[in-house]
Amino acid sequence: MTDNPDLPEPKGTVADAVKGNWVDHSAPAFSRPFLRLSRADRPIGTWLLYLPCLWGLSLAILATDSLGTHDLWIVAGCGIGAFLMRGAGCTWNDITDRNFDAQVARTRSRPIPSGQVSVRGAVVWMVAQALVSLIILLTFYDTAIILGVIALLPVAIYPFAKRFTWWPQVFLGLAFNWGALLAWAAHTDNIGPVPLVLYTAGIAWTLFYDTIYAHQDTEDDALIGVKSTARLFGDKTRLWLRLFLTLTVILFGLAVVLACWNRSILSLVIAIGGPWALGWHLTWQIQRFDADDNDGLLRLFRSNRNAGLLPLPFFAVALLV
Repeated sequence: MTDNPDLPEPKGTVADAVKGNWVDHSAPAFSRPFLRLSRADRPIGTWLLYLPCLWGLSLAILATDSLGTHDLWIVAGCGIGAFLMRGAGCTWNDITDRNFDAQVARTRSRPIPSGQVSVRGAVVWMVAQALVSLIILLTFYDTAIILGVIALLPVAIYPFAKRFTWWPQVFLGLAFNWGALLAWAAHTDNIGPVPLVLYTAGIAWTLFYDTIYAHQDTEDDALIGVKSTARLFGDKTRLWLRLFLTLTVILFGLAVVLACWNRSILSLVIAIGGPWALGWHLTWQIQRFDADDNDGLLRLFRSNRNAGLLPLPFFAVALLV
């Protein structure tokens, strides 16, 4: 079902869910609290987890100049895995943050603090999603499997980061961009400079978009003692966003150069257009950034799906020339 913002929102809808989303209007009633727990009503997080996978796979294909049917499964497997592991990670986040969420206007409607799902039910749901993800992971090369297991560490730590550091977005970046490493390894069965540089570019991108997102909660976060880059940067956020934009584009561009080093000059130039296009979208976001407009902040955050998709056509054309 296509999201329809004109539909009335049913009971149990989460405050920052996409209006008219399929979970609230089409999913079976018994499943809605659990799908809300997995953020299925807010698909942007799945995209932000999935896009680094597509970047990593694309650069692996460009670097090796090989494209096979197994890569189609990597695309599908990473997509399904991104949905499931984002769901498992969000469930874990909501279990650990249930007391904080109950004190924040934007999050008190989430399934656990609102009483839609018990903590025990959430744990069972989290484990179920993780197990299905493991089945998919086991179809990849050994290096990718090892990386997939290691990825659980930053996922487990992230919910606690806001308690002990002003930079929890770094930990989110470590978790959300792991797919760049995993997808590269799923194609090549190794890890090298290209995916590592791409991974750092993704972390800078996460710092960019999640700082924008965190500005929605600065007042509530200050009251309950939760740390974030949004609170840390304050009035200097635009300056920091420009820094993160610059790091994202430079590091992403370096990863592209390393991946396309043995390709034609034309292929390299076209592929470089991917980070360039991403950078222009991030520039557009900075121009429209308003820390006092929560609806606008959420729209900018969600627009990073389109930002992250922009490099892919450039990579596809670069492969063909």
